[in-house]
Amino acid sequence: MGNHCSANLGIPPAKGPNPVGCTDFMMDHTTQGTFFRLYYPCQKMEQGEKPDWIPCREYFNGLADFMQINRTFSEKIFNYLFGSFKIPAYLDAPFRSNEKCPVVIFSHGLGAFRTLYSAICAELASQGFIVASVEHRDESASATFSYRQMSDSEKKGEATIKRSSLPAPDHLVEEWMYYRPLQHGESEFQLRNRQVQQRADECIRALDKLFEINSGVQVENVLQNHFDWTTLESSMDLCRIAAMGHSFGGATVIESLCKDVRFKCGVALDAWMTPLDEEMYPKVKQPIFFINSEKFQWAGNISQIKKLDSAGIQRKMITIRGAVHQSFPDFTFLTGNWIGKLMKLKGEIDPGVAMDLCNRASLAFLQRHLGLHKDFNQWDHLMEGKDENLMPGTNVTLLQSAI
Repeated sequence: MGNHCSANLGIPPAKGPNPVGCTDFMMDHTTQGTFFRLYYPCQKMEQGEKPDWIPCREYFNGLADFMQINRTFSEKIFNYLFGSFKIPAYLDAPFRSNEKCPVVIFSHGLGAFRTLYSAICAELASQGFIVASVEHRDESASATFSYRQMSDSEKKGEATIKRSSLPAPDHLVEEWMYYRPLQHGESEFQLRNRQVQQRADECIRALDKLFEINSGVQVENVLQNHFDWTTLESSMDLCRIAAMGHSFGGATVIESLCKDVRFKCGVALDAWMTPLDEEMYPKVKQPIFFINSEKFQWAGNISQIKKLDSAGIQRKMITIRGAVHQSFPDFTFLTGNWIGKLMKLKGEIDPGVAMDLCNRASLAFLQRHLGLHKDFNQWDHLMEGKDENLMPGTNVTLLQSAI
């Protein structure tokens, strides 16, 4: 798409021992199915295609709507800024792993979609995980799509079919769904709670599909890609499953843990707690790790996180000094300092340092609570906030009455 790219900008390559592949999966062409990008350890590739970070122009339109700016103007700006960036993974590369892979289901934030957290997801895959980054159809993504059957008039060529640049079966027509803003006078909790319920169900459906794939059930991918799904048979360690997500995705992690005990633990990045009904908190029995930015959290949100504290279940929290809410998605790597700080995509901390702290602390937590036999415990100190760029707990001051 775009042709502008600074040599100093780009999503950093993963640092683990495994090359990383990625592919997209859509089960059932309607909104009732599941849609995710899968990241996985792959065969070593001398050369191979890396997918565009923004898959097609409709996603640029969705970002414009979410940011409440003109589509035509923003498409040119977004394409100029972001159109040439690639995901740090090989598209449809053959799967390869010397051992069974633990599984992470990843949930994106409000106004995001499945491709925007590739620095985190690719790093996990390079460290031996299989990661399904779900694209939510609850109208919280800035854009997503499903398909409908072609009408008779469309089959006869009497009606024009508008298609994006994405490959699709001949008998199906794309239907795009864009972000739905809160309406005037509408209860935010009611909308967001309904959405977080759907999001958790979508994460669980993605996990169900991975169980099928792992057991050798033949699956039909609506999307026309070249990945051989049969190579994933018996590839996953389905006793070791975690949920992970950012912002609204952090709330989705907690809701998913409540709904499905197959998730053994959760990592919530700058969790936004508003969508959750606190009556469900006592039902969440799994360990949760809250990794926060210094600039996003506030007393009301932290007090909700504190209500999840339990004497018998590990709840950990650390804060990354100088980080902002957008230090977790890939945007933080793709703009220069001036634009990045103007748009609050960058904080005071170096984006690479912040991402390494987030990923390494997460890996240490996952090793501890999934019982992995890796060397991620070398980063155990990060879980305790022991680093010059971390603080244990939160930087937010709480009144005792708020706890």
